[in-house]
Amino acid sequence: MLDFENVKVARDANVYFDGKVTSRTIILADGSRKTLGVMLPGDYEFGTEAAEEMDISSGALDVLLPDSDDWQRITGPQIFNVPANASFKLKVHEITNYCCSYLD
Repeated sequence: MLDFENVKVARDANVYFDGKVTSRTIILADGSRKTLGVMLPGDYEFGTEAAEEMDISSGALDVLLPDSDDWQRITGPQIFNVPANASFKLKVHEITNYCCSYLD
């Protein structure tokens, strides 16, 4: 398990898709921001402002990244990256834990 030390945690959760995707924002000592979350099974589409690194620690999903016609299977632990100002689709097959790092 990866631990984060000396962080600030947002009290309120980020809730998407009628509660099927939730996360908490954390701010690390160096000022960088991450979200730690859980996704329940379902189909989702997300948009990015900044580039993102999605670290899937457990679970299974398929991801359709921008400019691709092919779905990729992701099983935890595994990482994928999404460019800034893009959208990507997920088909989550089982409860999935993730950490999203924002790459400025």
